[in-house]
Amino acid sequence: METDRTVPSATGLAGRTALVTGAAGGIGRACAVAFAAAGAHVYVVDRAAEAAKAVAEETGGTAFVVDLADPGAVDTLPDDADIVVNNAGLQHVAPIHEFPPDRFVLIQKVMVEAPFRIIRRSLPHMYEQGWGRIVNISSVHGLRASAFKSAYVTAKHGLEGLSKVVALEGAPYGVTSNCVNPGYVRTPLVEDQIADQALAHGISETEVVEQIMLDRTAIKRLIEPHEVADAALWLCSASSGYITGASLPLDGGWTAH
Repeated sequence: METDRTVPSATGLAGRTALVTGAAGGIGRACAVAFAAAGAHVYVVDRAAEAAKAVAEETGGTAFVVDLADPGAVDTLPDDADIVVNNAGLQHVAPIHEFPPDRFVLIQKVMVEAPFRIIRRSLPHMYEQGWGRIVNISSVHGLRASAFKSAYVTAKHGLEGLSKVVALEGAPYGVTSNCVNPGYVRTPLVEDQIADQALAHGISETEVVEQIMLDRTAIKRLIEPHEVADAALWLCSASSGYITGASLPLDGGWTAH
């Protein structure tokens, strides 16, 4: 059977360009490193200038220092990426009746509007060449809810919907769109949450990890960033070309309940 020579091999992305948001640390940095190792040129997008430049230097990529809450800044990003990894995010933990409305809006801007704008700019290039990959780093909270995280859960559910629409529209053009849904990953974002959750629930930080973060998982450990990056990379390989509109749980069994 004749193969499509335009599709990367199972592990190689030589000649491809990958735009990764929130790439200065955590999951984003792990994705930048993994995609660069697979041969892609990485656009390292983050508002942390020095950290973004360091990752770009490490991976041989190009740093773009932007605040994703600013629509004008988002629209200055490159529009020629073959792969887009929407990863950037932030968290705020508070009961709904005490949740700051401006914080709620900010989280939607960074985690829903910015991915929309980036995808919107990137699709024409992908459509023209007949190949593209959108990987949205969602969360188990894109599939399930937790108390005190109204903005984050709302944003991740919105990202899930956006991803599915992109999958439907992009399929005729060789573009796939999928979500990766990790549970708690060992990142600074999660470490910050531990203290916030301890305050919200009136318990110790150790109890937060054991009783809240890992309570619903069968595998009792945090996920490592490189495990999420490996899943994102696989979704851009030739082995996953028929997968689109999907949500891939990396949740240690959380959603098995």
